[in-house]
Amino acid sequence: MSVVGVILAAGSATRFGGVKVLADLDGRPILQHVLDAIAAAGIKRLVVVLGDAAGDIERTIPWPPGAHRVRNPHPEAGLAGSLRIGVEAARGDGEPEAILVALGDQPRVRPDVIRLLLAAPDAAPVIVPRYGDRSNPNPVLLRRVAFALVDEATGDRGLGPVLRAHPDLVREIPVEGDNPDVDLPADLDRLRERIRPTRSRVP
Repeated sequence: MSVVGVILAAGSATRFGGVKVLADLDGRPILQHVLDAIAAAGIKRLVVVLGDAAGDIERTIPWPPGAHRVRNPHPEAGLAGSLRIGVEAARGDGEPEAILVALGDQPRVRPDVIRLLLAAPDAAPVIVPRYGDRSNPNPVLLRRVAFALVDEATGDRGLGPVLRAHPDLVREIPVEGDNPDVDLPADLDRLRERIRPTRSRVP
């Protein structure tokens, strides 16, 4: 299956107080963790959507050969705009069979979880992880028949509300652990104190 990874990293991070995706975690920028996890899962083609801090991010991250960067000129309009820009770019160089959408501020996203999404045995249009008893559907695997769902996203909430409106299209894969956002410096401090989970299970 041909898959393109789309990483959304255009947010202004005003609550964090700096360029959040460049903050250090275990010796690497937050965004680098996400890039490395997707690459480790076997996805080679990447689209990274950047915003106002694009210059700083471009200079700091050691980009892999398959990482194409695009700019969201209006990141203040919310996550939905970055989502549409990223998916459009992912479809522009040969239509992939699927697109994996990940957030640039979730540095604990795991390659094993991504591989479980890619290997899901049924043909559901959308495949998401379910972490324990909590619904936190990131990253999201969109198969080609579901690409048009991104047009329904609005504001700063991304695909979450769209998927809740179309539960018949979504297949959840139960996994262990979680995949927290980094919104505040305190969130990053908590991640530094935790041991990264390493195991997942297939239902």
